[in-house]
Amino acid sequence: MARSLDSFKARTELTVDGKSYTIFDLKAAERNGLEGVSKLPMSLKVLLENLLRYEDGSTVTADDIRALAQWVKDKRSDREIAYRPARVLMQDFTGVPAVVDLAAMRDASKNLGADPTKINPLVPVDLVIDHSVMVDYFGTHDAFKANVELEYERNGERYQFLRWGQSAFNNFRVVPPGTGICHQVNLEYLAQTVWTREEDGETYAFPDTLVGTDSHTTMVNGLSVLGWGVGGIEAEAAMLGQPISMLIPEVIGFKLHGALPEGTTATDLVLTVTQMLRAKGVVGKFVEFYGAGLSALSLEDCATIANMAPEYGATCGFFPTDDDTIRYLTSTGRDHHRIELVKAYAKHNGFYRTDETEDPVFTDTLELDLSTVVPSLAGPKRPQDRVALTDADVAFKDAVGGIKGGAKSKATPASSNGEARFMAEGAQTDQSAMPGHVVEGEDYRLDDGDVVIAAITSCTNTSNPSVLIAAGLVARKARAKGLSVKPWVKTSLAPGSQVVTDYLNKTGLQEDLDAMGFDLVGYGCTTCIGNSGPLPEKISKTINENDLVAVSVLSGNRNFEGRVNPDVRANYLASPPLVVAYAILGTMTKNIVNEPLGTDQDGNPVYLKDIWPTTKEVADMVRGAITRDMFDTRYADVFKGDEHWQAVQTSGGLTYSWPMSSTYVRNPPYFEGMSMEPDPVTDIVDARILALFQDSITTDHISPAGSIKPSSPAGVYLAEHQVSVKDFNSYGARRGNHEIMMRGTFANIRIKNQMVKGVEGGVTYHQPSGEEMPIYDAAMRYEAEGVPLVIFAGKEYGTGSSRDWAAKGTRLLGVRAVIAESFERIHRSNLVGMGVLPLVFIGGDSWEGLGVTGKEQVTITGLADLKPRQNLTAEITFEDGSKKSVELLCRIDTADELAYYNNGGILHYVLRGLAREGMAA
Repeated sequence: MARSLDSFKARTELTVDGKSYTIFDLKAAERNGLEGVSKLPMSLKVLLENLLRYEDGSTVTADDIRALAQWVKDKRSDREIAYRPARVLMQDFTGVPAVVDLAAMRDASKNLGADPTKINPLVPVDLVIDHSVMVDYFGTHDAFKANVELEYERNGERYQFLRWGQSAFNNFRVVPPGTGICHQVNLEYLAQTVWTREEDGETYAFPDTLVGTDSHTTMVNGLSVLGWGVGGIEAEAAMLGQPISMLIPEVIGFKLHGALPEGTTATDLVLTVTQMLRAKGVVGKFVEFYGAGLSALSLEDCATIANMAPEYGATCGFFPTDDDTIRYLTSTGRDHHRIELVKAYAKHNGFYRTDETEDPVFTDTLELDLSTVVPSLAGPKRPQDRVALTDADVAFKDAVGGIKGGAKSKATPASSNGEARFMAEGAQTDQSAMPGHVVEGEDYRLDDGDVVIAAITSCTNTSNPSVLIAAGLVARKARAKGLSVKPWVKTSLAPGSQVVTDYLNKTGLQEDLDAMGFDLVGYGCTTCIGNSGPLPEKISKTINENDLVAVSVLSGNRNFEGRVNPDVRANYLASPPLVVAYAILGTMTKNIVNEPLGTDQDGNPVYLKDIWPTTKEVADMVRGAITRDMFDTRYADVFKGDEHWQAVQTSGGLTYSWPMSSTYVRNPPYFEGMSMEPDPVTDIVDARILALFQDSITTDHISPAGSIKPSSPAGVYLAEHQVSVKDFNSYGARRGNHEIMMRGTFANIRIKNQMVKGVEGGVTYHQPSGEEMPIYDAAMRYEAEGVPLVIFAGKEYGTGSSRDWAAKGTRLLGVRAVIAESFERIHRSNLVGMGVLPLVFIGGDSWEGLGVTGKEQVTITGLADLKPRQNLTAEITFEDGSKKSVELLCRIDTADELAYYNNGGILHYVLRGLAREGMAA
């Protein structure tokens, strides 16, 4: 951290318990020329402090800093700034390819004649292995042990590689498997709210900030830590010392007042907030929560809301520091001096909120009376599609036809006692007279709407003890009534940290959850990211043979098509206690509020209200269950890992010895033939169209995820490399192998390329031959023919997780440009970072309106002299020889992004810069 020019005389000292810290005082800066900055939103105060600390007259100028003072007057800005987060957080699915890229950059640096040790994280990086565990075993006491053993068996090569990276790179730590979800580990342990750094004999204190290679990095915003998700390529640049180029964002203030009513949960609140903010439109903006209603929420509730910022479309969902921040830091075992520093720093620098704090200035606002929140679900396809719990059955029945592509719904309402398709063991009933479809060898049938997965999973809710305790209490009360989970439901409990197990065991609630089938299956992201594991074969067979719309209910944040499980087409986000309740009910076609879940031992109907805990019951148990000692013990030696991790063998070395036989980790081709000077950018001439997409194509659709089908190009590749189908693992686990990932790009089973009407899956037509084939095969054929490619899309292209392979795969398939009606923030940035040109239609144009069918050729000129946000013209030549010109906006937004694009990508730009430094040294 170079010494700041300090144009606004903000540099001062803060003493806490006898220890002196160098800080940049925002109040002093306001007195010395930055009039009005005390009225800034708290999140922008964090950016202001960052600019003050890094002012160097080049990447950060006094005018950049003044732009934040001007923001108070204009409530928006078009100023580009260079932002430097304090640290980087990774999970293993996105972390492995990032470390692969670093290893490849070391090789490339060596080939360029530079010092490979220059390729090293310059800021602290924590990688948490949390995305690899799958729910293969469930509903038994040994499920956790069996899943862990299978996880290590599947991922040995990846874990060896990560252990090499841990030893080869400075500033790089790995949290081993079985510890927890990266966002919950971040919230409970890694994050400090105020960060410190020793440099040149001084100790600096400043707001804790980060970027993460997972979009739900925003969860830590609940702890007043400014962070958001970026693609792996952008995170790599950040950890290699490159500032993040960004426009000063608009900030939407979300005012809360009142308190949640009896019977509602933080999950119900976040689904309501998500729906409201999606309707408001906050893509690319900060959201900041304020108002007296914050005092009625716990920090864990705030983290739940912050977590789902990607779902409501915002860059972040920030919460200011207040008394509950201090309470949480204390109860989770943070160092006592650090807690005092947080309190002193936040109060001194204007970051501390009370109910009397004056409202900041915002670009725009909206508000919510917490007392109006009602129990809710979201689904069946999108997180923002909230439906009141009382209406869930009707909403599902209305949606079935659309899910089946317009086919008439075959959903059959269950009988009043919920047992129409389930007979008690030994009952002599004629199955042929019952509704639904026979499951071979079982005394039950399946039909549209049956819940086949009920998963307590995901960082969103397992970070919040109130909803997990509530789930345990629902299980306890249901067990006491003699209720049980339906036999067709795959149940699982995957907490976000080991502390959850401690308090569930302490209260005895884990025993009740076990009795209802919710045994521990692992610590990590499971069902929410598609690691739900296979359904029992006979259930999967019944679903697919009868074209059933099976349902999952999960306490997650994502429910996009094809994400949770390939056999499940309707997915509902719900609170953990509702997950348990729906596992008991077993269907989405029945009204869970008004109809009984089942009968008790005496034959009396049992309703949801009979097993739902009161707010006081939950609060009392939370208070008595969780202690600071739990966090102290669990995080005392968090990087050590269990006996499995300690047994992983690896070898050191500055560069990695790429195993030729590995199907998990391969040296990527990005830097092949790279020279110190980039090749000139050329126009896109006579490009063919690889795919035509409509609205809301997510990174789940684009980036490979979930299981690998034997018949897919990736499956064929693995078979050719003598990998048996049982060892295919998932796309996520094989993200370190570009050969697998490029074959899986656009291969999602639910993606719909409008060039091939009525077909789901990654297929296209090669032109001009007109042959139908997998998108990968077509791309390779075009490459052999020397034909560039473009993609056309609708609105919100690239929404969802910050999956860098959505951009990497696009680039490796030969796509030069993506032309859409609008982009989601992270994916647009990632495309630029991989040297792919994002372009947006102007004036309401669309590929459908232009009459594009996929048989056309596209030429885009003017790329050699490109400017940020420049208008370009695309000439479309139709099959009959006619032509149309269409105006497009270049969504390369900043000068830094243009430099990345002109270099062929951000990694090439960084590598060339570091190589020059190495040569100069």
